[in-house]
Amino acid sequence: MDATFPNESTERLFQLIHMLQRTALLNLGHLPHPEGGFRFNLPEAKEAIDLIGALQTTTKGNLDAKSHALLDGLLSELRLQFVKAPARQRQLEEEERDAETVKQTFASPRDGPSESL
Repeated sequence: MDATFPNESTERLFQLIHMLQRTALLNLGHLPHPEGGFRFNLPEAKEAIDLIGALQTTTKGNLDAKSHALLDGLLSELRLQFVKAPARQRQLEEEERDAETVKQTFASPRDGPSESL
């Protein structure tokens, strides 16, 4: 048992929460997708965050103060990242377009948009 948690049940609960957290982060574009690149699937991310919220509500009063604080912080951070996700997605898409433009310019200087450099 990990010394972070007071008992095995709490540890197992946080293993489940960690799986949901990874799902949310993957769908918020914070973790690379197994097939490559970063993906954004906000409905899936929201579902994972909402499930963690349901676990928080269900376990209210049944967790020690440290575990409760950990869960509150984790959920607050995921919700913040969810709000920021559309802007992050736009930024990553813009960076990908810029990188493609530079690549095209160097691959084919006569055809590439030189003003982009």
